[in-house]
Amino acid sequence: MALALITGSYGGLGTEFVKIHASKGGDLILVGRSQAKLDEQKAQVEAEYKVTAYTIAADLSAEESAQFIYDECKKLGLLPDYFINNAGFGGQGDFARERTMEQDLSMIKVNIEAPTRLLKLFLPDMIERGSGKVLNVSSTAATMPGPLQAVYYATKAYVTSWSNALWRELQGTGVTVSCLMPGAMATGFVAAGGLDDTKLFANAVSPDKVAEEGYEGMLKGELNVVSGLVAWQKPMVSMAPVMPRKAMLDFVYNQQVSGSAKK
Repeated sequence: MALALITGSYGGLGTEFVKIHASKGGDLILVGRSQAKLDEQKAQVEAEYKVTAYTIAADLSAEESAQFIYDECKKLGLLPDYFINNAGFGGQGDFARERTMEQDLSMIKVNIEAPTRLLKLFLPDMIERGSGKVLNVSSTAATMPGPLQAVYYATKAYVTSWSNALWRELQGTGVTVSCLMPGAMATGFVAAGGLDDTKLFANAVSPDKVAEEGYEGMLKGELNVVSGLVAWQKPMVSMAPVMPRKAMLDFVYNQQVSGSAKK
């Protein structure tokens, strides 16, 4: 059975990916910041699903983390069949007046730099082998600018554009890159990003179905997998390319203002 490497394995969507792959009898490489949480997840997964789980503790905001993950896999003689770039985070606030330099640059490192470095290292080996399936977790946020989450939306635009370009570049190699674009999900991402009290996440969906659709889309080598949209997001995402820009910016802004904040 296939070996899957999953970053951000013990939180939200990552946990669902782990369950799905393990339930199919697949072994895992679990990647996250906390060794204690990784050890707990490893023990649970191995006991419940009778698979083998390896752990690599790494802070993806650190420049050297991608090389460390790659080197650890090499030491273990492991080359993933499936690679799920799931780790990422957001954060609400006015770019110039509320968000700190550290917060936004760390977000860029985790959401953009880390997956880019990881695939720069792992893709050549997959191409040489002639097989591999990659799933990069983006967001429907990639389809529009996001006032009050300016940097987050921009990082996801990068992930989607980059993933789509790789999908074409890899044709004929046996390796595919798919992009998962979820809507608003009920995960730890919401609380961590300070988004609990916003219209955007008022009807957030469970991540299990999103993970299932993303995983299946990855297996099929699909270009983009859009999943988990709440009612208002469906027309918004489809209309984003043609909607008047200023009206769209006002709408997105109002969806992300905290209910307790003054407009």
